[in-house]
Amino acid sequence: MNVLYLLNHAGKAGTERYVQSLVEKLDGTKIKAYFAYNEDGLLLERLKELGVGTYRVEMRNPYDLKAAKELAALCRKLRIDLIHTHYLRENYIAMLAQLFGSKAKVAYTNHFIARNNLVTRLSNRLMNPLESGVIAVCNRGREMMISNGVAASKISVLFNAVDPELWGKPEPSTLREELALSADTFVILCASRFAHDKGHSYLVRTMARLKELSGREFKCVLAGDGPLLEEIKQLTSEMGLEQDIVFLGFRKDIKNLFNGSDLYFNSSEHEASSFLILEALASGLPVAATDMGGNNDIINERTGCGVLVKYEDADGTAKEIKRIMENGDLQTELRQNAMKAVQENFNLVKMANQTYNLYEEFIHKS
Repeated sequence: MNVLYLLNHAGKAGTERYVQSLVEKLDGTKIKAYFAYNEDGLLLERLKELGVGTYRVEMRNPYDLKAAKELAALCRKLRIDLIHTHYLRENYIAMLAQLFGSKAKVAYTNHFIARNNLVTRLSNRLMNPLESGVIAVCNRGREMMISNGVAASKISVLFNAVDPELWGKPEPSTLREELALSADTFVILCASRFAHDKGHSYLVRTMARLKELSGREFKCVLAGDGPLLEEIKQLTSEMGLEQDIVFLGFRKDIKNLFNGSDLYFNSSEHEASSFLILEALASGLPVAATDMGGNNDIINERTGCGVLVKYEDADGTAKEIKRIMENGDLQTELRQNAMKAVQENFNLVKMANQTYNLYEEFIHKS
């Protein structure tokens, strides 16, 4: 089976990690993978290193007929059976390519939960017959897609996943030594990009409230970069938390950070299915996350691997973190459940195989 992964921007975010993971697990065993893109980035470099054939297709908008014609020619040349798309622009172009002779079926993974405008909702209904199948990465995402005009019968929910063997392998961490932290210091980690939807101001206010509520020594470690970094640093200073919150900048050693921490805090306002949450859990790190998007598919009473908190409720969130921070037995229980949850429900090998099964189903649809 020849599969073309189509992505406008080949950057370094969660969607790109999703594509790379599928290629690593499926290429050369169950499929022959190809990659087409518009704007290059880290994913392009990584796929080239894996030996994947890469092709540039300029995609200016969702209704770009020139791009659709070029894509159709590429699919004929490579004998593509299935195009796997990941954003609305590429998805529409892949479907429009069928008007120019492409025989490739189209599968779309929706990585976001967002209400479409009226024009897009109407377009979704018109385009439905050209689409073989849709993958939602969370249950709330499926509900939103249905409201956006996507046929419910075409949507399958398949959670994001990570490699539990990779992340769960014990390795010593240098984080506490780097920051001169004692073994008793409770370390709270957040590794989100500093952008509006990541909730860093809410996180800072939560840390201020936690400091008021608990006498236990803690350190909040923030890794990442982004447009709001300096603004959040300023807020941290204004709230007198310079000794409680540390900024590490962009880091590639995320596993090292997980292994040196006690709790991962996801403070996002919007979230479909966070790879960072899954990677933290696979590392045995409990998670406190906002009850947004697909977070409740991951953290719930059944998995018992962390706590869900209300976005912008700094007081309630601080109380939940305090409860974990001051209860060693609870921490142990959450750590054990974290690794178990990933092994059973968010396992990359299982997810890749399930995705391949959907590919088979999609290409055999009439």
